[in-house]
Amino acid sequence: MRLFAWVTFSVLIIGTKATLHAESPVFMAGAHTVDITPPIGLPMWGYGARHDRPAEGVLDPLEANAMVLAVGEDKLAFVGLDMGRPPMRKSFQRIREEVQKQAGVDYLFIVGSHTHHGTCIEIEGIPSKENSYVTKFENGIIEAIVQAEKKKVPAKWAVGRLQTEHRNRNRHTKFEPKPVDRELAIIRVDDLQGKVIGHAVNFAAHPTSIDAEVMLYSPDYPGTLKKEVAEKMGGVCLFLQGAAGDMSTDRTGTADYKDFGKQLGADAVKLSQSLETKVPANPSIRFREEELHFTNLRVDYQNKVIRAVFANAFFKELVDPYMIEYKDGVRPRVTVAIINDELGVVGGSGEFFCNHSLRLKERSRLPHTLFLGYCNDYQWYFPTIEAAAEGGYGADGTVSPSPVGAGEQIINRGLFHLYDLQNKFKGITLR
Repeated sequence: MRLFAWVTFSVLIIGTKATLHAESPVFMAGAHTVDITPPIGLPMWGYGARHDRPAEGVLDPLEANAMVLAVGEDKLAFVGLDMGRPPMRKSFQRIREEVQKQAGVDYLFIVGSHTHHGTCIEIEGIPSKENSYVTKFENGIIEAIVQAEKKKVPAKWAVGRLQTEHRNRNRHTKFEPKPVDRELAIIRVDDLQGKVIGHAVNFAAHPTSIDAEVMLYSPDYPGTLKKEVAEKMGGVCLFLQGAAGDMSTDRTGTADYKDFGKQLGADAVKLSQSLETKVPANPSIRFREEELHFTNLRVDYQNKVIRAVFANAFFKELVDPYMIEYKDGVRPRVTVAIINDELGVVGGSGEFFCNHSLRLKERSRLPHTLFLGYCNDYQWYFPTIEAAAEGGYGADGTVSPSPVGAGEQIINRGLFHLYDLQNKFKGITLR
């Protein structure tokens, strides 16, 4: 049977370190923020019609917000970036090596918010090789993680979820009922005295609330959301984007992106206030990461005509890194963790349609499950099979190069790892 001949799997990291705890393991947490606002004059990311027009100023600063969770020598970092995508493969590897060396942090979920008012981090050597913003961007992420690890203290935690009302909408399908993931989820960590260390907020909606003609840097609504939570509750707030491939904000009755972000932030504050943080009964971090390889792409990016079309739609310097990356196929990453036997986290390196996230949560059978899109790399859109059959932006081959069904394969691998990390396959020979 050759149904899945077009995908191979490569497990990069399996399980956790073999940590021997002389005493009962202690759950610890720390958080830190670094400003990563690019210099004015760099090309902006997200809208093809801009081509390589430079940013003209700063509407709101861009941040890297990090939260480190630790149990013994097992250390996991969540990083929320006010950027259109997470770091490129080469950058991610450098970041990983540095935080391992400087802070002993092995496990990473680096998540781009997908704001369309950041800069193009695909291009090394901007504004110059001697003064590369990409290097400064990498250093900012490294600093955020290292400082968060240094700040870690014994901690309590809670995970909470609520269904928001009309905060987002399905922008893709014309079929009813339209799938919508309206879940707002937070991870809250406090010190043992009850002082908030930080929140990680997970929600799915494109940060495209600011007009494309505004050539100013901004995190869009996630920036205001983070500010609202931090001001009302204290500590550092991260925004972790969800499966937003077909999700837009629903700003009905709101004035602008700031108003929307403040309202969504108020939802998060209300949720946080309803939670009681506790010292976890079974502190543990289990982690797995896997790279998949899809070879029969929907578009031939080595075709000179197709490359010219993309270069014309965006601009050559931005398109070239993707053309090189996709030369031998698409290599998305799936990143999985189970924290304190309560929370499962699955990260996917692209723009996943919301039904992927909804189905994952239904099938995981954990107390809480979060899906993080735009995580640890970026390979464009992953529509569902039915969305690919319907067609339209985000579902066709021009921006969804992986084979139809690739999204389902990635989610299934994430689900497999959630169960396998819990040793649910006892007595079963896995092949």
